[in-house]
Amino acid sequence: QVQLVESGGGLVQAGGSLRLSCAASGSISSINAMGWYRQAPGKQRELVAAITSDGSTNYADSVKGRLTITRNNAKNTVYLQMNSLKPEDTAVYYCVHRQGLLEYWGQGTQVTVSS
Repeated sequence: QVQLVESGGGLVQAGGSLRLSCAASGSISSINAMGWYRQAPGKQRELVAAITSDGSTNYADSVKGRLTITRNNAKNTVYLQMNSLKPEDTAVYYCVHRQGLLEYWGQGTQVTVSS
């Protein structure tokens, strides 16, 4: 079992920045992937960014150049640095951890970008 604890959400004006963190604990495999999804009201959950344990990254086209995912393997923590935020980035952001066939989700953290 893996537990995920997210932090860093909040309210920010358009053009501002936020940094999300997600710390994993429990039975963590050295080979895994972590990432962030988001879900806005009335919309489907979508992938924002993901990073593997060897550092390979993947981003949604809508966030490329503005959001950056990084991780600290020693701390089993993934970060999402969000710059140049737009109102359309407003959503609940969920951390996900995958290892093998198993997938674990965080409780979600609200990000609200005001215009």
